[in-house]
Amino acid sequence: MPLFEHPEFDHHETVSYCHDAASGLRGIIAVHSTHLGAGLGGCRMWPYRSEDEALTDVLRLSRGMTYKAALAGLPQGGGKSVIIGDPRKDKTPELIRAMARAIERLNGAYVVAEDSGTSVADMRVMAEVTRHVGGLADAAAQAAGRTGDPSPATALGVFIGIQAAVRHQFGRDDLKGLRVAVQGLGNVGYRLCRHLHEAGAQLWVTDLYLPAVERCVNEFGATAVAMDQIALLDVDVYAPCALGAVLDDATIPAIRARVVAGAANNQLALPRHDHALRERGILYAPDYCINAGGIIDIYYEGPDYDPAAVDAHLRRIGTTLSEIFSTADAENRPTGEIADRMAEARFRPQ
Repeated sequence: MPLFEHPEFDHHETVSYCHDAASGLRGIIAVHSTHLGAGLGGCRMWPYRSEDEALTDVLRLSRGMTYKAALAGLPQGGGKSVIIGDPRKDKTPELIRAMARAIERLNGAYVVAEDSGTSVADMRVMAEVTRHVGGLADAAAQAAGRTGDPSPATALGVFIGIQAAVRHQFGRDDLKGLRVAVQGLGNVGYRLCRHLHEAGAQLWVTDLYLPAVERCVNEFGATAVAMDQIALLDVDVYAPCALGAVLDDATIPAIRARVVAGAANNQLALPRHDHALRERGILYAPDYCINAGGIIDIYYEGPDYDPAAVDAHLRRIGTTLSEIFSTADAENRPTGEIADRMAEARFRPQ
């Protein structure tokens, strides 16, 4: 499909295709907006079924990063990159360096960080080639126990967001006995489960990687369920923490949870599904608001890293969500629409 006619094209500033025959790299970099600053966003490696599927993902993700940074109050724009391939089979240092060379050619318009299928170690390899890498702890930070991995901050931000959603929807401040279904148990999903378990929540979990499921069953007393059942459970909160587009015409009518709040990006398959959730009385925590903890942590990373400042900024995720929820109720509008309006007021050129 031609780029400018693509349904996910949203006036992106730059879309760059990257290829390196020697390493087998096939990648795409999308910069959505640099109005507030360089476009920050992770590099995702995934075995996409087609080039068009990869393009769709990188366009949606980069746009989401613009909204995420704006709503989080960060002086950054939005970008994203994807590598077509299986990270467990196809990833090599040569391939990662080739992607880094492509990033360097954009001269700082895009700043890369780790994402699904890549790691902090991969970012260190990229840093051998390009200066434009975020989320890397320096030597002093590493000595203090920080690795540059943004997933702990992302998980904490999602937990704070769930607290805000539960307070708004159920009128309660504690999570003891709260029933939560978590879909996806990677670095963020696993840490979110730990926060929820420590707060007294009951957990139902699923993941394609069975050892991750077993880990949560053993450590948190979670109940394992099939992937195709997780969204259908009779629980209080459904937390999508894997890939996006899980809220669609098939799943929304079957969801029994009264709150959807998770770490996954682009949870809505289409914008109209925001309305569909509200019509069913389901409170949706806009994904790019609740999962902003990672970019907040990356923004503060450096020699003057202040844990208290990071924690205070992460707590603002709950405050922002509460404002979104209240405004949505007052105007009888979907929460995603309110979040978009708030973000656009900050990054759209006046």
